[in-house]
Amino acid sequence: MSEAARGHLAMLTFSALVAGSFSFGKTIANAIDPVALTALRFALAGVVIGAAAALGPGLGLHRFRAPWRFGVLGALFASYFVLMFEALKTAPPVSTAAIFTLTPLMSAGFGWLLLRQRTTARMGLALAIGATGALWVVFRGDPAALIALDIGRGEAIFFVAAACHAAYTPLVRKFNRGEPAVVFIFGMMMAALLLLGLYGWPAIGATDWAALPARVWWVTLYLAIFASAATFVLLQYAALRLPSAKVMAYTYLTPSWVIGWEIVLGNGAPRGLVLGGIALTGVALGLLLKDEG
Repeated sequence: MSEAARGHLAMLTFSALVAGSFSFGKTIANAIDPVALTALRFALAGVVIGAAAALGPGLGLHRFRAPWRFGVLGALFASYFVLMFEALKTAPPVSTAAIFTLTPLMSAGFGWLLLRQRTTARMGLALAIGATGALWVVFRGDPAALIALDIGRGEAIFFVAAACHAAYTPLVRKFNRGEPAVVFIFGMMMAALLLLGLYGWPAIGATDWAALPARVWWVTLYLAIFASAATFVLLQYAALRLPSAKVMAYTYLTPSWVIGWEIVLGNGAPRGLVLGGIALTGVALGLLLKDEG
């Protein structure tokens, strides 16, 4: 399997795990402060990533040259997660997933600004088809639902979060200086945790950790291990092997995965028309897989 193919496989897994954070995150969004939740999530994920790095390439201080790089990336990702859970207080998972599909276009823009990466005609067509399919899935094949879309406070907040996420991808490639993926991610995560601690200490200190419902801890474990530690590594791995627009194009699968998670959680199944949207996202990914030249 080629390096590019491995990058695509990493992003396929990434999209499924990220989708779970929307559905599961909604269940606890109002049970804990977003800053406190994100700090706990990063702390747990940092233990996992730190252990992997220590057992693998090691964590020598020489690997953390120019620590400001980790501060910039950590600020972006911490902002994304805090704003995401603030948004989920009022916005449903499928609405945030719809906004998340804007990240490929934003990432392509950041990729051009930061790395001068250009989007080919085929990639542009794939992005357009994927966006159409994603919206079809999100609004369950109902044009009236699309026309009636109201952008509420939660959706507006998540748009800012999505922009932070989109900027992160090209910056990974720009800032990486040859560090192994787990070491680079560990540095970013520790920087994010430090920034969260400085900014959100009042919220963290005010949280009654012992009184939190059990579901908060179970969901946080999922978020820390699968939707943080695993996805950080997958995103880092793919960003070093694929153009930014291709990496973020896999977010078009997120609404489909969200609907799948919603079915598993007992929140209802979509109508048959939605399968047309899923097919379009498949066409978009097919175009991306072919666009290697």
